[in-house]
Amino acid sequence: MKLPSSIKNWISITGAILAIFNLATILSLVILSSLFDFGGAYIGLFIYMALPAFMIFGLILIPVGMRIYHKRAKAEELAGEVRNWPILNFNNVATRNASIIFVFGTVFLLIISSVGSYEAFHYTESVEFCGKLCHQVMEPEFVAYQGSSHARVACVECHVGAGATWYVKSKLSGLYQVYSVLAHKFPTPIPTPIANLRPAQETCEKCHWPEKFYDRKMKVEESFLADDSNTEVVVHLQMKTSSKMTSAGLEKGIHQHISKDVRIEYKTSAANRQVIPWVRYTNLKTGESEIYTDSENTVSQAKLDSLETRVMDCLDCHNRPSHNYQTPQGFIDKLMAEGKISKTLPGIKKVAMEILYPEYSTKDSAFLAINAKVKDFYTKNYPDLVAGRKSEIDQAIVEIQGGYASNIFPYMKSSWKSYPNNIGHMEFDGCFRCHNDRHKTEKGRVISKDCNLCHSIMAQGTPGNMDYSKSAESLEFKHPVDIDEAWRTELCSSCHSQLY
Repeated sequence: MKLPSSIKNWISITGAILAIFNLATILSLVILSSLFDFGGAYIGLFIYMALPAFMIFGLILIPVGMRIYHKRAKAEELAGEVRNWPILNFNNVATRNASIIFVFGTVFLLIISSVGSYEAFHYTESVEFCGKLCHQVMEPEFVAYQGSSHARVACVECHVGAGATWYVKSKLSGLYQVYSVLAHKFPTPIPTPIANLRPAQETCEKCHWPEKFYDRKMKVEESFLADDSNTEVVVHLQMKTSSKMTSAGLEKGIHQHISKDVRIEYKTSAANRQVIPWVRYTNLKTGESEIYTDSENTVSQAKLDSLETRVMDCLDCHNRPSHNYQTPQGFIDKLMAEGKISKTLPGIKKVAMEILYPEYSTKDSAFLAINAKVKDFYTKNYPDLVAGRKSEIDQAIVEIQGGYASNIFPYMKSSWKSYPNNIGHMEFDGCFRCHNDRHKTEKGRVISKDCNLCHSIMAQGTPGNMDYSKSAESLEFKHPVDIDEAWRTELCSSCHSQLY
């Protein structure tokens, strides 16, 4: 097939080869990834983003080379003559053939590029793209997400949501994140996007229904003391997730905080919203409003006026819905309760805590320390067990290492220490940020820290020696370790956040 002589230059030939090669590569990879699951996590990046960019660059080189060669040839043939526009003579076979190829080729490649752009859009919205592309940087978030209750919800459902505005914002933010990774300027740990996270009403409430009635839930907490016998402590809690009508009137539940009948606002003096010096409660039916201030965290009026007034929503309590890093005592208790670590191995809870609380420079060094210290502990203290229960000790080591790998990430300095969880009040203040008996109105009303506001203890004790509530009334909490009456006055986090 005859083509214009102007195409016979190295620039155009290189562009054509580049375009054809990348098109063939794209088609081959699409077939391989579709039929044989070839390529793993990164194949989409090449198919829909990298290779199309090279193909388009090659296509651009073809007319550029033709134009350069055409101008140079005409300058030699027509010295001094200026032509503003090239003449397309369709009576010329070569011109006609080139035009047909160009038109149909351009249409075909535009269709391919459009499909590629569409797939590229979906790929950048995928969990795979969010979690695996920057593997080391996003590993903590991705691993924690996979073990969460939202593991089947795509990242963009919460971090972007519907609508073009937030999509554009997320992509602009993503460009800076890519630069940060390439230039190694990302912070460690990655900060929680508190200030610029989309309101819960526009994301969480697409699935969760605040107006729906929720039954009260029974929750069984199993934990083990750090003693030789790993004393098991069991507490049955009835969580007051809904309101309840009693003989004394309406008993409000936990979700009263987001009731449509009230509005709770607060001001925080800490970037992570862990210190709340000012709260305003408004009854929307009566219009009555009360302001509570923290007597131990006083802030000047000028400072208060400068702080943002935030309306409380789901994320003020459920602030780690998909990326919750469990504490060592949390995941070890869970592993022991599930039988993955034998609860009859003497002192296993204690030695696990002693190993997991120190900081390690790398995951490998942590794994080596776990292996060495567990074996050393039993060799020194229980030499008779080392041979007879070797398989249980080895399994305990593997499970402790697995718990570490799922919750502690030295490279990114990510762990429970970096990300407070506001559900509960054990390792972090959580509920006690406001419910601490310190927030008072001018008339002396306080935001109580009474345990029974959120849950009732229906049973507690050790297996075989349980106390059960004989009515709907809550049992009085008994601390498993004798600390006298300190549990009534001190916040749980003052001890549980720094056990070792």
